[in-house]
Amino acid sequence: MEALIKFVQDEFVTKKEFETFGAGDTITVFYEIKEGEKVRTQFFRGVVIQRRGSGLSETFTIRKMSGTVGVERIFPVNLPSIQKIEINKRGKVRRARIFYFRGLTGKKARITEKRR
Repeated sequence: MEALIKFVQDEFVTKKEFETFGAGDTITVFYEIKEGEKVRTQFFRGVVIQRRGSGLSETFTIRKMSGTVGVERIFPVNLPSIQKIEINKRGKVRRARIFYFRGLTGKKARITEKRR
């Protein structure tokens, strides 16, 4: 059964190629929203907390602060409505999943930028 699912995913689902990014990176995701018959582009800019899964079921979680409230959003990598992903900053973190970032506020919530 798993082989059949893998075959269908490989053959019929289009894979999207984006620049590689990981936990700690600040990215902007541009995606389409349908409101009735209108389609508009919205963006979500924040820090990547994690990437999980593999293949077509891979997802990534982004966290941003909206005022004083933290907002997280989970995007599948192969979501058809994603138009593009821009990488704003590369963050230097030691973990693949930075859930501890949720509890940090103020200056402690800063992630140092990787040197190029």
